[in-house]
Amino acid sequence: MRKPTQQEEEKVADLTPMLDVVFIMLIFFIVTATFIKETGVEVNRPDTKTAEFKKTVSLLVGVAPDSGIWIDKKKVDIRNVRPIMERLHAENPKGGLVIQADGESKVEKVLAVMEAARNIGINQVAIAGEDAN
Repeated sequence: MRKPTQQEEEKVADLTPMLDVVFIMLIFFIVTATFIKETGVEVNRPDTKTAEFKKTVSLLVGVAPDSGIWIDKKKVDIRNVRPIMERLHAENPKGGLVIQADGESKVEKVLAVMEAARNIGINQVAIAGEDAN
């Protein structure tokens, strides 16, 4: 029987290239991921029978029961809705807007948010509802 040489004993798989690939993939997924910013207020959405699931949502705006407007977990004055939505929409221009309005909120506030969205060029606007089925 032959005794193994020192060269044969030192053969170890080098994992560095595989780790480099995994790290590059991780960076790719982080950069291309879409993050949804929460509204910051809990609302009781009205029931609906014609609900559809939206895939490309990048902006959520909440309208509370007291008709306060919430964006990104902060209460926002109606005069500041458009600039904030403009900034958030610039981060992800392909995404749409979903308004989470409470059943007790005033329609005027919801319409003001919709008008601000239309003025900055957001075409995909939806109002969130609870599936009645």
